Amino acid sequence: MTTTQAHPVRPAPVAARRRLRPGRLGVHAFLMTVSLAFLAPLLLAVYASLRPYHETSEYGYFSLPRHLSLDYYRQAFTDSGMTKYFVNTLIIAVPGVLVTLFLASFVAFALARLKMRGGLVLLMLFTAGNLLPQQVIVTPLYVVFNRIPLPYWMSDSMTMFDSYWAVVLVQIGFQIGFCVFVLANFMRTLPSEILEAAVVDGAGVWTRFWRITLPLCRPALAALGTLQFTWMYNDFLWALVFISDGDKLPITSALNNLRGQFFTDYNLLAAGSVIVALPTLIVFLLLQRHFIAGLTLGSGKG
Repeated sequence: MTTTQAHPVRPAPVAARRRLRPGRLGVHAFLMTVSLAFLAPLLLAVYASLRPYHETSEYGYFSLPRHLSLDYYRQAFTDSGMTKYFVNTLIIAVPGVLVTLFLASFVAFALARLKMRGGLVLLMLFTAGNLLPQQVIVTPLYVVFNRIPLPYWMSDSMTMFDSYWAVVLVQIGFQIGFCVFVLANFMRTLPSEILEAAVVDGAGVWTRFWRITLPLCRPALAALGTLQFTWMYNDFLWALVFISDGDKLPITSALNNLRGQFFTDYNLLAAGSVIVALPTLIVFLLLQRHFIAGLTLGSGKG
């Protein structure tokens, strides 16, 4: 009696790695070069902020370091009073971003999903508003805000001028057009069958907007939220025009406190610039995972 011995099954050969074509290699090299070009100023600022000024003045900013420390970061944070200015910036940026996205999502839903008459013309007007240079209406807004009265608990000056309300209102007015344009085009790409099924189930306009459309727009809202926070956080023009009290100015003004009357330590200024840039980086890291979220998020039942 003979027995048949089973031979072990050999694993399938591993697929050979694809060779990098010259074209693909060139694309990667180009992207790396562009990335380094964009990162070079930031890396130079971080490098300078870690070195004492007398060292860079003697050997140059591109020399090898003799001594590295974080002393400039502590000095920049304390000497400029950044805590106060950070709070001022959040008072302007956070309500500005939330109100802008809230209003823009309403308008975009009406234009993209409710088939309003003249919706295309209205969308073109919102888009055209982004082409208006901000500097053109600085003087008219300055005059108008000085004539709009506010109660004392809303403004120390009893007018819209020299208050956070003026800066927040202008930020919302200028940014809402861009957000409407992006959200309206994004909502048009959503599957219409989802909203049609909701209408058959008896869902009203508010339910279709709040419980169906907004969850599907989470990637677009996250991307716009990051952009809007960055723009409002870094803006200094409107605060400089509409706020006269130095204690109400945003974080971008804190860097001026690091400049001396006769001498400026640029290594200290670089450390302050890095500190000022950190909140926008943190916001991006918190919201980046939503950028690639699925378009049908929340549309199906588990």
